[in-house]
Amino acid sequence: MTQPLLVERQGEVALLTLNRPEKRNALSIELRFEVAAALERLAEDEAVVCLILTGAGTVFCSGMDTGQFGGDEENRRLLVESSTAAFDTLGRFPKPIVAAVNGPAVAGGFAVALTCDLRLAADSARFGFPELPAGIPPAYAAARAALDPLLARELCLTGRVIDAEEALRRNVVTAVHPQPQLLDSALELAHAIAAAPRVAVMETKRRILVERESVWGALFEREQQAFMEALLGGAG
Repeated sequence: MTQPLLVERQGEVALLTLNRPEKRNALSIELRFEVAAALERLAEDEAVVCLILTGAGTVFCSGMDTGQFGGDEENRRLLVESSTAAFDTLGRFPKPIVAAVNGPAVAGGFAVALTCDLRLAADSARFGFPELPAGIPPAYAAARAALDPLLARELCLTGRVIDAEEALRRNVVTAVHPQPQLLDSALELAHAIAAAPRVAVMETKRRILVERESVWGALFEREQQAFMEALLGGAG
């Protein structure tokens, strides 16, 4: 059986690969729980200094696996628990995270990329919240915490999807690379971060987390509460 999440180690760098290419790396309940568990382990692993998150195949992540939405009360409870676990552990991970966005990062997949500290993109990458026309509110908290306020509002209010070139121009990502070179570039960046004095790196990440919580904590909490209410209320 194919593992939905691959975890590899390259010295002080850990590589996490969302591994559901046949589903455009959609975040299933199982995958979200596995992401949370892997992040908890890596947070405690003193040999790991930096993390890379990427997707298998040609898509970074298409968001939540909406085929699992709805169902009975137990299924809706698992939807909430797995989502809370995955996004909480990602948002509070105590070490730097580099997103190697190897293709489209949309809907919840865009939120995943935005929650990482740095983002590199393949030239085939796309970013946005196309779920808006279906009546699903985008992850404004993640967008606002990572992006220019006008861009965050525009993408969340219109559902417009931007390409890699515009993402670079508008500081959604720090660099764009040809698809075959992306992972090597991400590894080079992650190893450079890991090679810096560890105390300084970890203190910098601590301050990033303090800012996230002190400035945007209430907004993240409100979005999570609305998500829980929608799912537990049976909304699809």
